[in-house]
Amino acid sequence: MIIVLSPAKSLDYATPAHIQKHTIPDFVAEAAELIGGLRRMSPHQIATLMSISDPLAQLNFQRYADWSPQFDTSNAKQAVLAFNGDVYEGFDARSLSATDLDYAQQHVRVLSGLYGLLRPLDLLQPYRLEMGTRLATARGKDLYAFWGERITQALNAQFHANTHAVPALVNCASAEYFRSVKPALLQAAVVTPVFEDWKGGRYKIISFHAKRARGLMARYAVEHRLDTPQQLKRFNAEGYAFDAAASNDATYVFRRRLAD
Repeated sequence: MIIVLSPAKSLDYATPAHIQKHTIPDFVAEAAELIGGLRRMSPHQIATLMSISDPLAQLNFQRYADWSPQFDTSNAKQAVLAFNGDVYEGFDARSLSATDLDYAQQHVRVLSGLYGLLRPLDLLQPYRLEMGTRLATARGKDLYAFWGERITQALNAQFHANTHAVPALVNCASAEYFRSVKPALLQAAVVTPVFEDWKGGRYKIISFHAKRARGLMARYAVEHRLDTPQQLKRFNAEGYAFDAAASNDATYVFRRRLAD
């Protein structure tokens, strides 16, 4: 079983990593190709392409200039420790042990516009490049065309490598990022957890809470060494509970009703 997550826009390179173990991303050559195109853009062009402020565009212009195909702990940090958004607050990798992170390395993947597919301990240099960015390359009009079937093939290779494990993918990524995976070509069943909170007289998806819950679920799977999607039905972090009546084989619905 593999759980896929979206990356975070916010990054933390100030907090020292609590482990030294790291790996190198599989798609460094592809990342270098994308960086080459981004380096030809001005800060204003980056701002327009990504719909970001001028200061953010300048920051990322410098990040692209500084990016190197050589990765080490002086210019990079383990991905799951560098990402710092809502999902990663839920996952809270900084409080996981080295043994937990070894398990995560086998069962958690992060979809990335620049790096394609990351393992938790893959070194990550600072960047911003969302999967939905319409960055034209020789392979097509956007990043979905650039990555094509490569991410799906990499996931299939992981399933083949772990012949003892259940070939299942748990989609804890956003729609924008999961669109980079081709379910019809994926040699595994796909299960998508949905997290709903009671508000305004009904259950609904609240983005902030749902993002955090995706990270909590990935952490739950790691801490409990889960290897099948069915085991996720026991997930109960922060008041969520599996709702069998609202779920089916492809979609697991988790709901909570906090005091108003």
